[in-house]
Amino acid sequence: MASGSMRNRYTLDDVDRGLIHALHLDGRAPFSRIAAVLGVSTQTVARRYQRLRSEAGLRVVGLPDPHRAGQTQWLVRIAATPATAQTLARSLVRRPDTSWVKLTSGGTEIVTVVHAPRGADASGSMLLRDIPRTAGITAVSAHLLLHTYLGGPTAWRGRLGALSDEQQRHLTPPPATSCTTPPPATSCTTPPAGRDPASAAPPLTPADRVLLDALRQDGRTGHAELAAATGWSPATVARRLAGLRDRGTLFFDVEVDDALLGVTTQALLWMAVPPARLDGIATALARHAELAVVAATTGATNLVAHALCPDPAALHHYLTRRLGSLDAIRTLETAPVLHTLKAAGTSPTPLRPGAALKARSGGGTRTG
Repeated sequence: MASGSMRNRYTLDDVDRGLIHALHLDGRAPFSRIAAVLGVSTQTVARRYQRLRSEAGLRVVGLPDPHRAGQTQWLVRIAATPATAQTLARSLVRRPDTSWVKLTSGGTEIVTVVHAPRGADASGSMLLRDIPRTAGITAVSAHLLLHTYLGGPTAWRGRLGALSDEQQRHLTPPPATSCTTPPPATSCTTPPAGRDPASAAPPLTPADRVLLDALRQDGRTGHAELAAATGWSPATVARRLAGLRDRGTLFFDVEVDDALLGVTTQALLWMAVPPARLDGIATALARHAELAVVAATTGATNLVAHALCPDPAALHHYLTRRLGSLDAIRTLETAPVLHTLKAAGTSPTPLRPGAALKARSGGGTRTG
């Protein structure tokens, strides 16, 4: 997210950092449990949470695992004139099937993730149908996300240094399909070879999709509000939430202004690696503290990463010393991120009571 003048004046203390770390471990953890771990009152945690929401862009969002929710993800790059890019980026923010809308490369490129039902291509979902063909758009490319090595349920390490191991044990939910620890050699969001998690898990119902839509706006929405949106009872909402989390279909992410954590320089790194070396290089990159995302994609560049650094000199050091030492990276394109207009969640809108009932009667549901 971009840093406004108010956010630049806000300074995180140990309680703020501990709260952010705690929400990464369990986005729906009760304030009372977080308070006990941090050694402060429940009221203090509640006040800090509200202050971080208003002044640091803090938001917990519930997100579906794309494999288990029957989705594919496309990383779309749109080159345009600066004036066109600004207007188009704002329109992409409003779409329910997009996330991570970023302006890069001096404001002449938009990068966004497009969510589509499994089996649909990106052009059918958005590109040819919805992006206006104006003279200001000079190029469009779509890259299917094949494998996530870092990202999704695994948070950037720069947000995870506030709590001790013992504090983390008290806050971490019981082990489930999704990950809460730094990435192993393979991504927790990718199914084992030969097994499709979507076929093993019960299919999502229209009410499930309404539930996921609500949680993507605010992952801490209460059971009563979720019950009103889905048409379920609060007890059914609680059971269904637990089931979706246990199967790894649902995980929780935390949005916050990373500038408050010392990040002033961000860049997307587009790399080309020989296929035989791709898994090894991506696994190594997933352990780099400077990176928040590492994913394999289709296209001329087959590996993308998102770097977060304290300043341009630190990014230069990372590119030349750490990436430069990996001879399997044949080409590297660095695209500075100027502004993140939309992160993982949707733009907040009021929950509509009975939305699931409308969906069941043919009103349709969103898959993003």
